[in-house]
Amino acid sequence: MSDTPPQPLITVDDIHTYYGKSHILNGVSLEVGTGEVVGLLGRNGVGKSTTLKTIMGLVRPSRGRTLLEGCAITDFPAHRIARLGIGYVPEDRRIFRLLTVMENLRTGLDRRAVTEARKKELLDKVYAFFPMLAERRNQAGGTLSGGEQQMLAIARAMMLEPKIILLDEPTEGLMPRMVSQIRQIIDALHRDGVAILLVEQNVPLTLDASRRVYIMEKGAVRHHALASQLRVNDAVIHQYLGV
Repeated sequence: MSDTPPQPLITVDDIHTYYGKSHILNGVSLEVGTGEVVGLLGRNGVGKSTTLKTIMGLVRPSRGRTLLEGCAITDFPAHRIARLGIGYVPEDRRIFRLLTVMENLRTGLDRRAVTEARKKELLDKVYAFFPMLAERRNQAGGTLSGGEQQMLAIARAMMLEPKIILLDEPTEGLMPRMVSQIRQIIDALHRDGVAILLVEQNVPLTLDASRRVYIMEKGAVRHHALASQLRVNDAVIHQYLGV
């Protein structure tokens, strides 16, 4: 893996975010390059998910800025940010449980300027990634297993043809077989040129999948390194993650 950084795609610059009076993010700065997989590690409650929500426009920072390809998007609403090419797969997946798999996917497909031919291309591409979804296209999302719901959530984000996907705890609660499939999906997205900002408790998977990692503690980035320079048993991993 080359140490030469790709061109910046997402830049988070000195972000401060509050929930009420609680200071959750305390000057977070990070960057994700074009087509790059970047891991965001840290114990529960340090602000990783809030970082993703702030990038996505779901939480408004009190200070700092977020840039997409050099253009400020800090004050944009979430739906506009999505249209600009940022996909988001939240920790709780947020699929529409009463809608079918196909109907869930169409929520990302039914956009202006997307032709019927392009919609078919995108569906075919997603079904190639996730053959299981093709088999269950008429099944209600809420009847899928946890791993299948996670795949549907990722597939729905792919329908937007994103430049980057913000993935929040994609392997949480999944069986090892499903964890392996999620790992393969991250690789496939990376090969397809999609950047990923990965929040994940699975440290070995994160180090293996990512080019770089940031480690957070108490709402701030405390360590940044190439993933290839870290091992699960390194002192810095024990210090900030306790593994």
